[in-house]
Amino acid sequence: MNAVDQYVQILADNRAGKGTGIYSICSAQSTVLEAAMLQAKKDESILLIESTSNQVDQFGGYTGMKPADFVAYVNGIADKVGYSKENILLGGDHLGPNAWQNEKAEPAMTKALELIREYVKAGYQKIHLDASMFCADDPGDRHQPLADEIVASRAAAMAKMAEETHSEFCAGQPKPVYVIGTEVPIPGGAQEEEDTVVPTTPADAVKTIEVTKTAFEAVGLSDAWNRVYGVVVQPGVEFGDDQVFHYNREAAKGLSEGIMKEDRFIYEAHSTDYQSETGLTQLVEDHFCILKVGPWVTFAYREALFALAMIEEEMLAPQGIETSKLRETIEAVMLEEPKYWQKYYPGDDIEQAYKRKYSFSDRSRYYWPNPKISAAKDKLVAHLKANPISLALLSQYMPNQYNAVSEGSINNDVEEIIINRTQDVIGIYARACGMSK
Repeated sequence: MNAVDQYVQILADNRAGKGTGIYSICSAQSTVLEAAMLQAKKDESILLIESTSNQVDQFGGYTGMKPADFVAYVNGIADKVGYSKENILLGGDHLGPNAWQNEKAEPAMTKALELIREYVKAGYQKIHLDASMFCADDPGDRHQPLADEIVASRAAAMAKMAEETHSEFCAGQPKPVYVIGTEVPIPGGAQEEEDTVVPTTPADAVKTIEVTKTAFEAVGLSDAWNRVYGVVVQPGVEFGDDQVFHYNREAAKGLSEGIMKEDRFIYEAHSTDYQSETGLTQLVEDHFCILKVGPWVTFAYREALFALAMIEEEMLAPQGIETSKLRETIEAVMLEEPKYWQKYYPGDDIEQAYKRKYSFSDRSRYYWPNPKISAAKDKLVAHLKANPISLALLSQYMPNQYNAVSEGSINNDVEEIIINRTQDVIGIYARACGMSK
């Protein structure tokens, strides 16, 4: 069974009450993707990997990769770890005019349609259609959502482009599957202290489905509409710099029950990072069965490297060996180049310094490719390969990885330890989705 068919089966089983779900790795970080593939390989499961319209677009996005580049990049990692490319389901997240909302609607949508075309042509098969943002000449109150009918009409136009592109370039592959809906938190987490996060109302979820169905049918996309399986909603989960809003299934009960009145639909939940395993399991059981995770996996990667840098200091500095100074290097580069964190981290100098290191929104993830940081990381890894990691220090700073080494499930190897720490988070999702073996 191909990855698309397996995905559809997981969603159908979820509606049947089997508690199945699928997690979506929303990251372009190579170690994170390697860890996710190793987890999926162990679980003998498919793996959903998504890039956003900001990360990857026809101009390169902030990663510098076009859709075909990202596909080749992911496939290269799969080859490295021996994971079957047939089991990778590639998704495009928030595909639409988001990057061009400062332009008028016509040129913005022209670019959005080209974005869709490039994604589908490259082999992406799960497409999130998101035209929720105002363009420069759209009428209406910017403090209110863009009219549902405009959003749905633009989503249908993008779906039409996806269908035509698939017919032209990918006719032998499974047809695209779609997700609609836009009620999601700010990418990367909330920026201000909040008291609560209110779930989407059941009526709003139903309206999204109905209005979009009408728009699809108006442009002759009845067949494509039958491949719209997911609707993005807010189940009441979110995170900020130092706070997490945990899932409250009672508050989301109406939303959870309402989706079962719709044919084939399930929910996609964004910003599920830092939820408890119990909460994630309940989300899946309550039909929020596509769980998006991004900052938490890069946060775990950062935790691993910070912990290893502290081990390196303890082990090598007393011997007079010049250490990697990884943490200091990251701080210096983030201060030199503040564009990825400055508008996301309010507060005074002390608060901002704390957030640059430890914020749950993990803006440091944008800096790992920087040559200075990359060189510091390479030096750290080289030091801890040449000098075997003290088990006592591993226990002190990374107790889960100490246990994994003690049990023989991983070697006392710095690269295996980094991947294993990242897999701590991915494993939580695998178990919550019923994928873990």
